[in-house]
Amino acid sequence: MTTTVAIAVRPLVEYAYSSGDIESGFRTATALTEGTKAHQRVQSRYGERDQKEVYVKAEVACGELVFVIDGRCDGVLEAEDGAITIDEIKSTSGDLANIAEDGYPVHWAQAYCYAYIVARERGLAAIRVQLTYVQVDSEAEKRFVRELAPAELDAFVRETIGRYAPYARMRAAHEAARDASIRELPFPFPAYRSGQRKFAGAVYKSIEAGTKLFAKAPTGTGKTISTLFPAIKAVGAGALQRLYYLTARTITRTAAEEALALMETKGLRMHAVTITAKEKVCFQEEVRCSPEHCPYADGYYDRVNGAVLDMLEQETVMTRTVIEQYARKHRVCPFEFSLDAAYAADAVICDYNYIFDPRVSLKRQFEEQKRRTALLVDEAHNLVDRAREMYSAELEKGMFLELSRSFKTTEREVAAAAKAVNDYLLGRRKAIGERLTEVETAKPEPLLALVESFSAVAERHLARGGGEDGTESGAQLLDAFFASQAFLRTAKLYDEERHVTYTECFKSEVKVRMFCLDPSQQLRQMTKGYRSQILFSATLSPLSYYMDMLGGGEEDYSVAIPSPFTAEQLDVRLVPLSTRYQDRERTREPLAELLAEQARKHAGNGLFFFPSYAYMADIYERFAVLLGPRIEEGKIEVIVQRTAMSEEEREQFLASFEAERGVPLFGFAVMGGIFSEGVDLVGDRLTLVGIVGVGLPQIGFERDLLKAHFDRTRGSGFEYAYVIPGMNKVLQAGGRLIRSEDDRGTLLLIDDRYRQTQYRRLLPEEWRQGGEDAGEWAYYR
Repeated sequence: MTTTVAIAVRPLVEYAYSSGDIESGFRTATALTEGTKAHQRVQSRYGERDQKEVYVKAEVACGELVFVIDGRCDGVLEAEDGAITIDEIKSTSGDLANIAEDGYPVHWAQAYCYAYIVARERGLAAIRVQLTYVQVDSEAEKRFVRELAPAELDAFVRETIGRYAPYARMRAAHEAARDASIRELPFPFPAYRSGQRKFAGAVYKSIEAGTKLFAKAPTGTGKTISTLFPAIKAVGAGALQRLYYLTARTITRTAAEEALALMETKGLRMHAVTITAKEKVCFQEEVRCSPEHCPYADGYYDRVNGAVLDMLEQETVMTRTVIEQYARKHRVCPFEFSLDAAYAADAVICDYNYIFDPRVSLKRQFEEQKRRTALLVDEAHNLVDRAREMYSAELEKGMFLELSRSFKTTEREVAAAAKAVNDYLLGRRKAIGERLTEVETAKPEPLLALVESFSAVAERHLARGGGEDGTESGAQLLDAFFASQAFLRTAKLYDEERHVTYTECFKSEVKVRMFCLDPSQQLRQMTKGYRSQILFSATLSPLSYYMDMLGGGEEDYSVAIPSPFTAEQLDVRLVPLSTRYQDRERTREPLAELLAEQARKHAGNGLFFFPSYAYMADIYERFAVLLGPRIEEGKIEVIVQRTAMSEEEREQFLASFEAERGVPLFGFAVMGGIFSEGVDLVGDRLTLVGIVGVGLPQIGFERDLLKAHFDRTRGSGFEYAYVIPGMNKVLQAGGRLIRSEDDRGTLLLIDDRYRQTQYRRLLPEEWRQGGEDAGEWAYYR
């Protein structure tokens, strides 16, 4: 029985011939990228007989496997005598002088495969292969040409396929076993919760139809399994090839891993890889990714294929622990190893950045793969502000002043380029004068030209090892290069309807920031080509706002799942006490007394959330005085969130909330912080939550820019910039209380603004048991 394996030329040769060394996120000629403009410049000079972007395809047998290889050849050039040349174009921002003929076997391999297919189709006795390297800044070109016979190309292609065949056999066997296991996979719980079947059905239909789904699914709906289970069923049905489970926090990644592990106990056989940030998984004391400084980077590409094959043959759910185990076994960088394994996996669990951020997104995804990939975006309310940051960038004058001084006597070209940027920013400060800030709708073209020149100079120096010399100036140059690249990349995404550029002066510093006001268009662009997106959260409210901000369209679906819990489980009380900044001194004492009274009479554990650390510290100080004797006698325990807590300290904070601990525990935490999202304190671990304020973001320059923008474009600036983001924090914090069918608890909403329709309408229905729906609120006095 033969098995057909379809694969494009580029991933085939990258698997078989990729080699090089991992550098600290910086690559020059080692990882050349195809620049569209560079390609078009070369192709524009082709002759009348020449063809560009030629699709080619061939079948090649290898044992029981039949490989269907295809791709798009940059150029098929025909001379007057009929001789054919395959032109493969590669662009680089590095120095062409550093590129030798035999420097990059993977480039020759790609061109050879195209030449093999063309020679076979046309029955040629010989064919030329040409590599054309283009320097993107100078537009200089460098070419290497070889002539080969069909027999040579046939031997080469069969050897290439032979290198890939073990992996292909493993994938074919795995996919057959995976699909069979999915067909038999039952829902992993005895029954669906209320609303869960509707949610899972909506997910499956959205994937089937190839649309986006925006789902508001309250706490307790079982969002993780409700999205993963139908997406996995879609894989088994052939609608999908791969899925990404995207999160903003480590704890929600763990939930996805646990859901996959649970389904594995029910018979699922699926490759799932978790990507963890480089800084967290690096085996070295210092993250320095050059082969001179890291044995796991040295010779990485010589060992990685074997490492990936070994792990995929032995494992299914590949968590951080599993990846580290195999990375040590094969002596490969655990971070890069997780990325390479992710390209081979059926499911990938990772941060939003790997899909949405153009600086770090997974690059080796081809359009055919995207068309069969779904994105499951957990806690999607977080993506709005995260996306604004992804599509914004800034530069500060100080870093360029330091570089101009550090390199003045050693690298004058670097010093001069840095000085030019510094001088421009100094001129901006003088022009702005006492105003201190200036906002423009256009991107800063003069600055961009200077930054581009600096970036090119810095890259040439870094390519000679200037960033890995261990010196402070080398590290500064590397940081400035990355910042410059981010700035230039953001400029390419700049949309004058959705961005502004502002200059801010403080003391001797000058900051220029291209700030993304509305990320919807960029999110739409970054996810173009994927089959489906499922964006879900317990607090995706109002849905219209999130569909607007996250790139939704009229053709996309939305669903709101009702809460699976009964009204009797939650006792919601409104305390109409002003927590506005100007009233805090006046209401400090009543608020502290209220919280102290709760601590005196409540038998279980409680958690009080505040809009800021400063406000929390102020109220806690008075609270501790009021309850001093009880705390000293051990009748009540209190813990307070600090601004910078290690993972171990965070775990200890949460572990303190035990169900049967003897004495009540009361925690003080910040809304929108690490303890207000993705935390499960079920049962009697938490029975009281108090929310102080309505969570409004602190008034500031950028928030006011957002308000002005949405006043102009939506007529609802204060709501978009302040009210909805603030109330989302309230909903997240309040969602910590009722986590299961058996939970009971009291929720205190402490602010008189909860009486106002503008705020109250954003509360979940189950929180609004009083008010307009039932006569009156249960005021706490």
